[in-house]
Amino acid sequence: MFAPDYPIRTERLLLRPIEAADAAPMLDYKADAENVRYVPYGPLTLAEIEERIATRWAGTRFEKQDDAVCLAVEERESGRLVGDVVLFWRSENDREGEVGYILDPRFSGRGYAAEAVAALLAVGFDGLGLHRIAARIDERNAASVRVVERLGFRREARLVESSWFKGEWTTLLIYALLEDEWRSSIIEG
Repeated sequence: MFAPDYPIRTERLLLRPIEAADAAPMLDYKADAENVRYVPYGPLTLAEIEERIATRWAGTRFEKQDDAVCLAVEERESGRLVGDVVLFWRSENDREGEVGYILDPRFSGRGYAAEAVAALLAVGFDGLGLHRIAARIDERNAASVRVVERLGFRREARLVESSWFKGEWTTLLIYALLEDEWRSSIIEG
């Protein structure tokens, strides 16, 4: 079992467990069809967000394979919720994880997604002892591709029309970063 110490602090952000009070600010970006275009759910209502906060987004530690920790991303200076991130523990045997992230579009373009995902990489590699962390991205999501490439992920695959997603065939890009690549980038950076 591994439980991160919360809040996780970065230069400009706090990553912390999602709370009931986050539901209303989350509605601003999770009810927007364009903003949730590439995530595995459609626009959410306030009631749906509240239900997810109480259930599937409530995990704060890793106990077994397939656990996920979803965290609110808060601007340290203002205390405003800017988005949320998730780290999935995909395989205990292969020591593999996966990251996901969504930001309120009012806060995009500031490097917050990369800063938050970098903190998740530390949780995954240093805390959970993962060997490999992946990101699965719809090919049309250029902003998300930029985030992982900025963090040193390499593109491993392009799966053409491999997923029936939200009523259409989509091409999926698989990016990944190995623990030793991450450690090397920290030393070099």
